[in-house]
Amino acid sequence: MKPEEYKNLFATYKKIAIIGLSPKPERDSHKVARYLIDQGFQVVGVRPGCSEILGCAVYPTLADVPGPLEIVDVFRAPEFVPKVASESIRLKAKVLWLQEGVTNADAEETARNAGLVVISDQCIKKIHQSLA
Repeated sequence: MKPEEYKNLFATYKKIAIIGLSPKPERDSHKVARYLIDQGFQVVGVRPGCSEILGCAVYPTLADVPGPLEIVDVFRAPEFVPKVASESIRLKAKVLWLQEGVTNADAEETARNAGLVVISDQCIKKIHQSLA
């Protein structure tokens, strides 16, 4: 994507569901969530066994997240991406964002064909910071 497309995406979508949000401050998912919150995004977490991280509601599954989904940000291993992509499609998410090191060509193609914007192997925090 071009910088202007990223800017438009961030201006349009403010709700980000982070799959694999960690309660541990040293983990990348925690650091990224803190940054996004500080930038004014509405962050919700998806992680079984937690109900709140960084003051944000955390749900056991993506399907449990209330309201419309906008950006689904994935901090999971590539083998989990097909399930997340299918759920994102079913729940009518707008963007499937796969963090650095996370790719799955088949799942990405499926999500694109269903109309989602797909960004893979990119850190949402780094991209957002690069636009400042």
